[in-house]
Amino acid sequence: MQVFTREEARSRLGALPGWEIEEGILVKTFKFKDFRAALHFVNRVGEVAEEAGHHPDIDIRYNRVRLALTTHDAGGLTEKDFGLAGEAQKLAE
Repeated sequence: MQVFTREEARSRLGALPGWEIEEGILVKTFKFKDFRAALHFVNRVGEVAEEAGHHPDIDIRYNRVRLALTTHDAGGLTEKDFGLAGEAQKLAE
């Protein structure tokens, strides 16, 4: 899998509202009405991630969920990261 250059990665952010690149990692914090809703989101993201064989770092803080994506074995951001970010975006809507 080909790693995106910094410019390529940044150009893809336009399709992912609220996502940012921090130190080469694609990140977003989602806010939900309560802990139960946050857990439901995490479980749904987990199912999609498992199917894709691509697993995000997930941090849950009551009603907030932070996803952090990078393709470790490729050494940077790839299509896998942006694909999973797009799926997570849909699940949060």
